Amino acid sequence: MAAPKIKILKSKYFDSIPEIPLSEYPRPQLQRDSYLCLNGEWDYATAKIGEKLTEYQRKIKVPFSPESLIGGGDAPNDYNTKLFYKRTFTLEKDFIKDKTILHFGAVDYSSSVYVNGRLLFRHRGGYLPFSVDISSVVKAGENKIEVTVKDPTDKCAQARGKQKTEHGQIWYTPQSGIWGSVWLESVSKDYVKDITVVPDIDNGCVNIKTDTDAEAVSIEIYDDGALIASDTGKDCSIPLKDYQLWSPENPKLYDIVIKTEGDTVRSYFGMRKFSVGKDERGISRLMLNNRPYFHNGILDQGYWSDGMLTPPSDEAMLDDIRLAKAMGYNMLRKHIKIEPLRWYYHCDREGMLVWQDMVNGGGPYSFAVTAAIPFTGIQLKDDKYKLFAREDSKYRDEFINEVKETVQLLKNSVSLSMWVIFNEGWGQFDSDRIAELVEFLDSTRTIDRTSGWHDQKSGDFISKHIYFTKIRCPRDKRCFLLSEFGGYSYVCKGHVYRKDKTFGYKVFEDTKSLQKAFEKLYEKSIIPNISKGLSAAVYTQLSDVEEEVNGFITYDREMFKFDIERVRAINERVKIPDLISDFENEKNSEDKNDE
Repeated sequence: MAAPKIKILKSKYFDSIPEIPLSEYPRPQLQRDSYLCLNGEWDYATAKIGEKLTEYQRKIKVPFSPESLIGGGDAPNDYNTKLFYKRTFTLEKDFIKDKTILHFGAVDYSSSVYVNGRLLFRHRGGYLPFSVDISSVVKAGENKIEVTVKDPTDKCAQARGKQKTEHGQIWYTPQSGIWGSVWLESVSKDYVKDITVVPDIDNGCVNIKTDTDAEAVSIEIYDDGALIASDTGKDCSIPLKDYQLWSPENPKLYDIVIKTEGDTVRSYFGMRKFSVGKDERGISRLMLNNRPYFHNGILDQGYWSDGMLTPPSDEAMLDDIRLAKAMGYNMLRKHIKIEPLRWYYHCDREGMLVWQDMVNGGGPYSFAVTAAIPFTGIQLKDDKYKLFAREDSKYRDEFINEVKETVQLLKNSVSLSMWVIFNEGWGQFDSDRIAELVEFLDSTRTIDRTSGWHDQKSGDFISKHIYFTKIRCPRDKRCFLLSEFGGYSYVCKGHVYRKDKTFGYKVFEDTKSLQKAFEKLYEKSIIPNISKGLSAAVYTQLSDVEEEVNGFITYDREMFKFDIERVRAINERVKIPDLISDFENEKNSEDKNDE
């Protein structure tokens, strides 16, 4: 069999990747001066599980996975392969305080961390950050980190997202190893471990909880450098006067400085509220700051032609968000991936709502359950673990633990408005129970329990994916989300992953017909349905990904397929208040005609 005609594409950022990539401070909502970035060149090797490592075979640029072009472009590692990383770093004596913490943004999947020859930590999970206390072994002068990694991908029921060994169409090349930034900080005994920031616009205050062993804590709030409020204590409710509400149209942020005797951290927040309520006609709507607000979004998978799951630069993440904004969209659905924290920071300050998917897992999915049965209209109960490839209780528990960790990680994101727990039945189970858990952990955001299908007839939303049939508002009192639609495709020659095999829901031969069909889709199927109850729409998708060529922009981010001004002109009409007014005008006109 001939090898597939795969072209590993450099993104437009490839030639400007620095020696130490992604060196910006990685945690914007808990930032301190102590920071050492450990991205860059590491020693790298692979060996079969059970075999001893004899030598490091090459260099790798962390945090890019070995399968990526930036990371070296190796063939995907199989289930029986172990990955080895090593690097040294030097610390000045003044850097080391009471506690030194080593951070990993993401390592896929099972990792062991050694510092100066001692095993300090083991971690499971491919998408979430973790930290290692290395205080007992770190020293002034030269230190050594070694990391070993194993990644079964879809050979077990771990959370793996859209990675698949036999990939194609909507499933992508698996990657492994370190793919998130690695960094170091050293802190005092009374350091700020974490903060929880909850804005309350109904009572005109912000609630701040500080996790620290310090006896005394001071909190200061600033507006463009001017001190506007302050308080002391680990659990404060701080009143604010004349504050501005955060929204996509006005992404106003306020700065926080929290101090203990030995530590100072900086953070920020926005005053906003996400909820579900009734509009003036009694239709259930998504609400922003107690007013109906249409979430006009794009599916965003966060894949890169040369970095895979790892963005090539901070600028690259920001450019994607700004492109969506320039097209007139106000929301991105972060699909089956958790991004670096700086991505959410950019959404916060640019004014881009975020729907955050949980990362799916489970065994091999049944085509009947995830595709065929839903098209008959049948909705399966998700306590049938075997049907949904969720028989292994260990991995069900692991998924729930990762849901908890995801909520904890992103709890302070200003722009994150909705949690999406399951997508299209992929490893779905006990969605009502898990939604109740998420609501208990975070009551400040809305929850889409089952995006696409296998609706359990519960919760605030009915969430549909509609690609091939007519888009209609269902007869359901819940808020209607069109959580995926579109997927219109066009192949930009010279900018595709595979010349011989591309995938899209509807394929067009030229950009003119693509643009015309896109406009017709919004004019005939989206805009008229808003007055009837449609409260959100998520177009598929922001960029091409491997075989999928249904993005606004190509996989390498080089070619934009649409007329951006015409896309923006359509999106300016996708707003609830204007359309309700239009609906009332149309209704009054019809009443007069009847008279």
